[in-house]
Amino acid sequence: MKRILSKHINTLKEAPKTLILTYIVIYFLWGLGMNRFGTEVEIARFTYWWQVITCYILYMVPISIILKEYTFFEQYAYGLVAMGILEFLGYWLQSSYVYPDNILDKVFSPQNFSLGMALFFALYFPAGNWLVKKVHNLIFMSDK
Repeated sequence: MKRILSKHINTLKEAPKTLILTYIVIYFLWGLGMNRFGTEVEIARFTYWWQVITCYILYMVPISIILKEYTFFEQYAYGLVAMGILEFLGYWLQSSYVYPDNILDKVFSPQNFSLGMALFFALYFPAGNWLVKKVHNLIFMSDK
Protein backbone atom coordinates (compact mmCIF):
# COMPACT_ATOMS: atom_id res chain seq x y z
CA MET A 1 0.00 0.00 0.00
CA LYS A 2 2.82 2.37 0.91
CA ARG A 3 4.51 1.67 -2.44
CA ILE A 4 1.31 2.45 -4.36
CA LEU A 5 0.74 5.71 -2.48
CA SER A 6 4.37 6.68 -2.93
CA LYS A 7 4.11 6.07 -6.67
CA HIS A 8 1.00 8.26 -6.95
CA ILE A 9 2.50 11.03 -4.84
CA ASN A 10 5.58 10.98 -7.08
CA THR A 11 3.33 11.20 -10.16
CA LEU A 12 1.77 14.36 -8.71
CA LYS A 13 5.14 15.85 -7.72
CA GLU A 14 6.63 15.18 -11.16
CA ALA A 15 3.76 16.78 -13.08
CA PRO A 16 4.91 19.99 -14.79
CA LYS A 17 3.55 23.16 -13.17
CA THR A 18 2.17 24.27 -16.53
CA LEU A 19 0.21 21.02 -16.77
CA ILE A 20 -1.21 21.45 -13.27
CA LEU A 21 -2.19 25.04 -14.10
CA THR A 22 -3.93 23.84 -17.27
CA TYR A 23 -5.87 21.25 -15.27
CA ILE A 24 -6.88 23.84 -12.67
CA VAL A 25 -8.14 26.39 -15.20
CA ILE A 26 -10.02 23.86 -17.34
CA TYR A 27 -11.55 21.94 -14.45
CA PHE A 28 -12.54 25.13 -12.61
CA LEU A 29 -14.33 26.53 -15.66
CA TRP A 30 -15.85 23.12 -16.39
CA GLY A 31 -17.07 22.86 -12.79
CA LEU A 32 -18.60 26.33 -12.80
CA GLY A 33 -20.29 25.56 -16.11
CA MET A 34 -21.70 22.23 -14.96
CA ASN A 35 -22.91 23.70 -11.67
CA ARG A 36 -24.63 26.49 -13.58
CA PHE A 37 -26.14 24.01 -16.06
CA GLY A 38 -27.40 21.78 -13.23
CA THR A 39 -28.97 24.82 -11.57
CA GLU A 40 -30.55 26.22 -14.74
CA VAL A 41 -32.17 22.94 -15.80
CA GLU A 42 -32.92 22.09 -12.16
CA ILE A 43 -31.15 18.73 -11.97
CA ALA A 44 -28.63 19.23 -9.14
CA ARG A 45 -26.21 21.82 -7.83
CA PHE A 46 -23.60 22.37 -5.17
CA THR A 47 -24.91 23.96 -1.98
CA TYR A 48 -22.10 26.54 -2.14
CA TRP A 49 -20.26 27.83 -5.23
CA TRP A 50 -16.83 27.21 -3.67
CA GLN A 51 -17.49 23.48 -3.74
CA VAL A 52 -16.40 23.69 -7.37
CA ILE A 53 -12.91 24.31 -5.99
CA THR A 54 -12.96 21.43 -3.50
CA CYS A 55 -14.56 18.97 -5.91
CA TYR A 56 -13.11 19.82 -9.31
CA ILE A 57 -9.68 21.17 -8.32
CA LEU A 58 -8.72 19.56 -5.01
CA TYR A 59 -10.36 16.18 -5.70
CA MET A 60 -10.63 15.64 -9.45
CA VAL A 61 -7.39 17.27 -10.64
CA PRO A 62 -5.05 15.04 -8.60
CA ILE A 63 -7.03 11.94 -9.59
CA SER A 64 -6.90 13.00 -13.24
CA ILE A 65 -3.14 13.49 -13.10
CA ILE A 66 -2.67 10.07 -11.51
CA LEU A 67 -4.90 8.42 -14.15
CA LYS A 68 -3.67 10.32 -17.22
CA GLU A 69 -1.36 7.55 -18.46
CA TYR A 70 -4.00 4.84 -18.12
CA THR A 71 -6.22 3.64 -20.98
CA PHE A 72 -9.64 5.20 -21.55
CA PHE A 73 -11.43 2.28 -19.91
CA GLU A 74 -9.07 2.16 -16.93
CA GLN A 75 -9.53 5.90 -16.39
CA TYR A 76 -13.29 5.44 -16.60
CA ALA A 77 -13.30 2.47 -14.20
CA TYR A 78 -11.14 4.19 -11.59
CA GLY A 79 -13.06 7.41 -12.17
CA LEU A 80 -16.31 5.57 -11.52
CA VAL A 81 -15.04 4.50 -8.10
CA ALA A 82 -13.84 8.04 -7.32
CA MET A 83 -17.08 9.67 -8.48
CA GLY A 84 -19.25 7.04 -6.79
CA ILE A 85 -17.66 7.95 -3.46
CA LEU A 86 -17.96 11.67 -4.18
CA GLU A 87 -21.60 11.47 -5.29
CA PHE A 88 -22.57 9.30 -2.33
CA LEU A 89 -20.91 11.62 0.19
CA GLY A 90 -22.23 14.77 -1.49
CA TYR A 91 -25.85 13.70 -1.23
CA TRP A 92 -25.47 12.00 2.15
CA LEU A 93 -23.83 15.09 3.70
CA GLN A 94 -26.29 17.31 1.80
CA SER A 95 -23.48 19.39 0.33
CA SER A 96 -25.14 18.77 -3.04
CA TYR A 97 -28.77 19.58 -3.70
CA VAL A 98 -30.95 17.48 -5.98
CA TYR A 99 -33.99 19.25 -7.40
CA PRO A 100 -37.13 17.21 -6.75
CA ASP A 101 -38.81 15.67 -9.80
CA ASN A 102 -35.89 16.61 -12.05
CA ILE A 103 -35.64 15.20 -15.55
CA LEU A 104 -33.19 12.45 -14.55
CA ASP A 105 -35.51 11.32 -11.76
CA LYS A 106 -38.34 11.11 -14.26
CA VAL A 107 -36.33 9.13 -16.80
CA PHE A 108 -34.31 6.84 -14.51
CA SER A 109 -36.16 7.07 -11.14
CA PRO A 110 -34.92 8.80 -7.98
CA GLN A 111 -33.31 5.56 -6.77
CA ASN A 112 -30.93 5.59 -9.74
CA PHE A 113 -30.04 9.30 -9.62
CA SER A 114 -26.69 8.99 -7.79
CA LEU A 115 -25.65 6.01 -9.87
CA GLY A 116 -26.47 7.90 -13.07
CA MET A 117 -24.49 10.92 -11.91
CA ALA A 118 -21.47 8.76 -11.02
CA LEU A 119 -21.64 6.95 -14.38
CA PHE A 120 -21.79 10.29 -16.20
CA PHE A 121 -19.14 12.16 -14.21
CA ALA A 122 -16.69 9.24 -14.38
CA LEU A 123 -16.29 10.23 -18.04
CA TYR A 124 -14.66 13.45 -16.83
CA PHE A 125 -11.39 11.65 -16.18
CA PRO A 126 -10.70 10.34 -19.69
CA ALA A 127 -12.40 13.35 -21.32
CA GLY A 128 -10.65 15.85 -19.05
CA ASN A 129 -7.27 14.24 -19.56
CA TRP A 130 -7.74 14.31 -23.33
CA LEU A 131 -8.80 17.99 -23.28
CA VAL A 132 -6.04 19.09 -20.91
CA LYS A 133 -3.41 17.30 -23.00
CA LYS A 134 -4.64 19.03 -26.18
CA VAL A 135 -4.79 22.49 -24.59
CA HIS A 136 -1.48 22.09 -22.74
CA ASN A 137 0.29 20.96 -25.91
CA LEU A 138 -1.27 23.81 -27.88
CA ILE A 139 -0.22 26.49 -25.40
CA PHE A 140 3.01 25.24 -23.87
CA MET A 141 4.47 22.84 -26.41
CA SER A 142 3.90 24.80 -29.62
CA ASP A 143 7.41 26.30 -29.61
CA LYS A 144 9.11 22.89 -29.53
